[in-house]
Amino acid sequence: MVQNDPKNYLDWFFKAQEDESNIVSLLKHRDGTPGMVCFISQQMAEKYLKAFLVYAGKPFKKVHDLIELESSIYEKEKSIGSLHDDLKLLNRYYIETRYPGDYPEFLWQEAEEAYEAAKKIKNFVIHRVETETK
Repeated sequence: MVQNDPKNYLDWFFKAQEDESNIVSLLKHRDGTPGMVCFISQQMAEKYLKAFLVYAGKPFKKVHDLIELESSIYEKEKSIGSLHDDLKLLNRYYIETRYPGDYPEFLWQEAEEAYEAAKKIKNFVIHRVETETK
C-alpha cells in the first residue's frame, strides 16, 4: 500500500472495522479474554488515526503510540485534543496486554471501557472525513 495516497484511508477503515467486529464478538460471547478486547480496541483506534493521517495526506512513522499519532493529527485538527484521555487509556493496552509483567489482570469492565474509547476515536475520524468530503 502506498501510504501517502489519500484514497487508501478506506483500506485503513476496513481493517479497523475488522477489529471492531472481533471486539463485538468477544464482548458478546465472553469467549476470549478482556485483555484481548483491550488490545484490539487499541488497534482499532490506531487504524482510525492512521486512516485520518492518510486521508489528510500526512505521512507517519510506523508507530503504535496513540499519543504520537495524536500529535501528528493536532497540526491539522486541533480538536483531536478532546480525545486525549481516551487515547491515553488505550495507549497502555498495546504493551500491557501482550507481554508478561507486573500488570494487573484485565476485567470485562475495562474491556468495555476500552471499546467505548475506541468508538469515540472512530466517530471522531469518520465525522471529520465526512465533513471534509461534503
